[in-house]
Amino acid sequence: MTTITASTTAPAATSRPRQARRRGYLPWLYLSPAIATFLLWIYWPLIDAFRLSFYEWNMLATSPMTFVGWTNYLNIFSLPKFWQALRNTGIYVVGLLPLAVLLPLAIAIFTADLPARSRNIYRAMIFVPMIVAPVVAAVLWRWLLDPGHGMVFVTLKAMGIMAPRFLQDPKIAIWTIIVLTGWKLIGFSTLILSAANANINPSLIEAARMDGASRWAIIRDIRLPLLSSTILFLVMMTILLGAQWSFSYINVLTGGGPLGATTNIYYLLWDFGFSSLSVGWSSAAAVVLFIGFGMLAYVLFWLIDRFSFYDN
Repeated sequence: MTTITASTTAPAATSRPRQARRRGYLPWLYLSPAIATFLLWIYWPLIDAFRLSFYEWNMLATSPMTFVGWTNYLNIFSLPKFWQALRNTGIYVVGLLPLAVLLPLAIAIFTADLPARSRNIYRAMIFVPMIVAPVVAAVLWRWLLDPGHGMVFVTLKAMGIMAPRFLQDPKIAIWTIIVLTGWKLIGFSTLILSAANANINPSLIEAARMDGASRWAIIRDIRLPLLSSTILFLVMMTILLGAQWSFSYINVLTGGGPLGATTNIYYLLWDFGFSSLSVGWSSAAAVVLFIGFGMLAYVLFWLIDRFSFYDN
């Protein structure tokens, strides 16, 4: 009897480590499609862009790739339009913050106490621009802002207002692109902030009301602190991706003009790669962009961890 027991328990004891190893492999097996996608579509192009930034090449298979070292980086840093595009990128980010964060925050808070039907109608109307494809929206706005026969121009003229040339004036064009980009982002930000606002524990607000707190006091002392993590997340998204979101409008409406007034760093690296067919310059600009925004993302993540407030 003892011999049989020992012989049956030995395979069971050896199978346990094998099962444990199999369980350890399973999560990686499930994650493998996502990991492969990231490697193929994100990390490999990034590595290849870094490699191409040291070469001169026009993307033609019959043309040779010439190693030029750091020349591409020196060339783009010596271009005045690179610094102009960098300055415009900062203007895009600063200009989009009120439209992508502050205005949606006000809408989300002040529509929270409306009746359910009215609240849903308001939010649906605000979210509609998010559904429209950026290129389609850009074409519609080009027609509306036409300085000769556009609806905006005709309406302002009928009101006795001298309409500016929204897309042709270098001083106004960049702010026009910012407003159009923000018009499309308001719905997305409002949806995120409304969901976060609805997730606040109602007992906290009821307790504050019973203590005699005013509506502004509830917003200042309860809603805003508990929405801080969502607000900081939207600020981070706007800073890191705001200039990228405006690319479609720049490409369709202004082509980077007039006089480079609407060109940002994203449009510039696209222009290097697909207009002048200078892959080296485009890749060098992309690497500079990646490093700069990577450092900025690190600081923003630290700020989110430092200043976010949670009720638990």
